[in-house]
Amino acid sequence: MIINGEKQTLIEPVSLDVFLKREGYQKNRIAVERNGEIVPKSEYETVIVTDSDLLEIVTFVGGG
Repeated sequence: MIINGEKQTLIEPVSLDVFLKREGYQKNRIAVERNGEIVPKSEYETVIVTDSDLLEIVTFVGGG
């Protein structure tokens, strides 16, 4: 699996929701692209990520 350009090993397929929780991401502050397509937040629990996936995870930061 490649996440934001860095190789990472995923031992077993899991839902995107579980993966993001394991990695410490807050779902309300990110956007996820999987294999070139944006994943709607409503699909995080049903989309299964595998070791062959390419993920780009963008974190939103407030400022002013």
